[in-house]
Formats: sequence, structure tokens, C-alpha cells
Amino acid sequence: MAGSGGVQSLDRAFELLERLADAGGEASLSELAASSGLPLPTIHRLIRTLVASGYVRQNATRRYALGARLIRLGEQASLQFGTWARPLLAELVEQVGETANLAVLERDEVVYVSQAPSKHSMRMFTEVGRRLLPHGTGVGKALLAQLPAEEVRELLDRTGMPAYTEHTHTDTDTFLAHLAEVAEQGYALDESEQELGVRCIAVPVPGIPTPTAVSVSGPEGRLTKEAVEHIAPAVRRTAGALAEQLPG
Repeated sequence: MAGSGGVQSLDRAFELLERLADAGGEASLSELAASSGLPLPTIHRLIRTLVASGYVRQNATRRYALGARLIRLGEQASLQFGTWARPLLAELVEQVGETANLAVLERDEVVYVSQAPSKHSMRMFTEVGRRLLPHGTGVGKALLAQLPAEEVRELLDRTGMPAYTEHTHTDTDTFLAHLAEVAEQGYALDESEQELGVRCIAVPVPGIPTPTAVSVSGPEGRLTKEAVEHIAPAVRRTAGALAEQLPG
């Protein structure tokens, strides 16, 4: 029952975890009260319970942070998500002949959670579980293009924009203008920005709570600019299928 105290408390506890995540993983009680609109006594009671169970911890400055017990839950959720999505990625590989990946935006990083490899002997290996900063990846750019510019700017201020190759975007304003173009065309391209000689086409998965993107990557010699024209629609279709079939 939505109005029962137990269910309401559970809903509020999850809201506090989300607020902590939105705050970069750490916040004070007053900051949580301001962002959630909940009374301080309620927040204090819920936080005390979450600390006791290991899902939240209190640091030396008496601020509250996401607890280590969440790590195992997140890892298992990612593995399940990746396992469920793999058949759709395999279908995409059959259509385009190149490696397909699924990645999520976790805090300030892109995390690869599933992959279906190409059958070519020369293919891309982005291992599942790999974490990268989003500004230098196709999936990262596809995801950031869906966010408000100010939110992206704040993320880039936290992470910086290190150059993975000579083609990586390293200027915030130029990058934000680039993201506007990505949003308009509906897919992102990684043009040797993460690894020289590699091209990637990435599309966000629409309408799901966790920011997620699907991509196809391969050597520039095979994944030519002409090939992008017919591969991009296939990646879009897979993104749509993932959104429709997402387990409820």
C-alpha cells in the first residue's frame, strides 16, 4: 500500500541514496534536506538505519557518503543487465559485422557492461567492466549529449578532460558545442578519440532510468564514413529494442 508507513520509509530511503548519488556520493544532512524536501528528523532516522546496514557511511567530517555495501549490488545489477542485453547486441553484430557494446554512465564514468564481439580476426576489445571518462568515448558523448549543458560542465570540472589521443576533445566550450551537434544528429562518433585507428558509432537508449548507450566499434579501414551511414540506423534500432524490452 503506497500510503503505509513502511513503504513510504523505504521509498524515502531510496530517495536519499539517489540524492547522495546526485551530489557526487557525499552530502551533509542539511544538503539532503534541501535537495529532498524531507524534514531533518526523518532524514536523520533514515540515514542512521542506512549507516547501520552499511549502505551509507559517515566520514571524518561528519558528512554522509554512499557505503561499500552498495558496490556488490551495483556490480551484480550491471552483470544481469549485460547478460540480458547480449542477445540484442549479438543481433546487431550479425547486421553490421562489427563489435557491439553496451555501456552505462555511473557517476562520472562510462562503464562497459556487455559486449558481442565481431567475427573478424582484427576486432575491437573493450573489456566488460572497463571504466573511462565520457568525453573521450562515443558512448560517453552519446550519453552526455542527453544532459543539460550546465550538468555536463560540472561533470567535466570534476573529471578534467585528459587527452587519450591527439583527437580527443580537451576544451569544455568546444566540446559542449560538439555535444549539441551530437544531440541533433541522434548519434555520436568517436573518431580515434579513445584509440588511434578506431571509429565508434554510439546511440543513447531512450527513456530508461539509468543513462545507457549502445555502440558499434571497429577499425577505421572497415568502419568507413560511408559505412556509418547504414550502421547508424541499425544501432538506433537496437537502442529502441533495448528500451522496449527492458525488464520491468
